Amino acid sequence: MSPAGNRVRAVLFDRDGTLVHDVPYNGDPDLVRPVEGAREAVALLRAHDVRVGVVTNQSGVARGLISESDVRRVNRRVDELIGPFDVWAVCPHGPDDGCHCRKPRPGMVLWAAGRVCAGPADCVVVGDIGADMEAAERAGAHGILVPNDHTRPEETAAAAHVAPDLLTAVRAVLDRPVADRARRRPARTPAVDDSPGRPV
Repeated sequence: MSPAGNRVRAVLFDRDGTLVHDVPYNGDPDLVRPVEGAREAVALLRAHDVRVGVVTNQSGVARGLISESDVRRVNRRVDELIGPFDVWAVCPHGPDDGCHCRKPRPGMVLWAAGRVCAGPADCVVVGDIGADMEAAERAGAHGILVPNDHTRPEETAAAAHVAPDLLTAVRAVLDRPVADRARRRPARTPAVDDSPGRPV
């Protein structure tokens, strides 16, 4: 489908576990490793004039484990390896801070959509956990879950749209309107991750 026929104007990606391998509370740019297909997926969207952005919880700032400067340095490295991205939205708050931006709340999705001049209904959020999908739904956007080893089975089961990898997710966005996108399930069921480091 041509860009003119595709109502998706922007794709907003989660960072850790979606674009790059998850390193809990990472403040070191040297530890950034893109997931397979990330660069190609983002380049494909840009080639079709779809805006791209990142929406990421970084509670390590609130926990005192990393600084906002650390987050910016890591984000710059992600931009160098995968981007450039049109917008970055970062929530530095903790789970109990009561902010409106931390996923699963919709604040970052709404803000990022506004920054790229797209309505939430014209945006797709791609992430690896249920909080990403809930943030998309609460914002009025569409969500595609790309599970990994830390995605809980119940999150995969609850997701409206599931893709086995980033390139499949992006091709689904480009191939047909969001409302018509067929549900895609990964080839295997992800393992449950009960580690305390999973929430960001």
